[in-house]
Amino acid sequence: MAPWPFTPELRRRWLLRKAQPGPLRDYLSVPCAAPRLDYRRATYLAVDLETTGLDPKRDDILSIGYVILRGNSVDLASARHRLVHTARAIPEASAVIHQITDDQAARGEPLEAVLADFLADLAGKVMIAHHARVEQGFLSTACKRLFGHGLVVPIIDTQAIARRSFERRHQAYKGSDLRLHNLGERYNLPRNKAHNALSDALAAAELFLAQAAYADGGKGAPLRDFLQ
Repeated sequence: MAPWPFTPELRRRWLLRKAQPGPLRDYLSVPCAAPRLDYRRATYLAVDLETTGLDPKRDDILSIGYVILRGNSVDLASARHRLVHTARAIPEASAVIHQITDDQAARGEPLEAVLADFLADLAGKVMIAHHARVEQGFLSTACKRLFGHGLVVPIIDTQAIARRSFERRHQAYKGSDLRLHNLGERYNLPRNKAHNALSDALAAAELFLAQAAYADGGKGAPLRDFLQ
């Protein structure tokens, strides 16, 4: 088995040599952001998914929402919300949460087309997500199935930043304290509609900016201080 390089940039270069022409190769052709870069000079893509469950190998992506951040501001004009086609019945337990019906999902766009556009917007950026393991797992699994290789991207997990902050201050916390909207309230951020992919992506974007501003005290910090 070939060795798997450690950093996202080295992994990107390694996969670029193996990827077939198409959306993933185009994405891989753009270098990752340098970890030493001042985070205020980086460009980000905050993303959230709604899915039929939590297992990327068995469950489907139902919708994807994302928005670009340039430095310390959110580019609202870049916001996108895409509904993804699935022919399988949506479990009632998940439909209650995200309120996407079978009829809506049947009218969604093919995942390959949605993912191709997403990769074009993600190229060269840092991905932001809350509890990023879910987004990373589903997106990487989908890329591997559709384009031959998993997704390589530098990631900022706003939930992980919050956890580190609590632990650094020796402050007790519950699992519910790490939820996206509960953390937003701690920073007096506006309350967006929960369990909508675009609303949650916007909430994650705003939360990261608040976390970063609090952490750096306005002096700036290297991107690596926030990376997963």
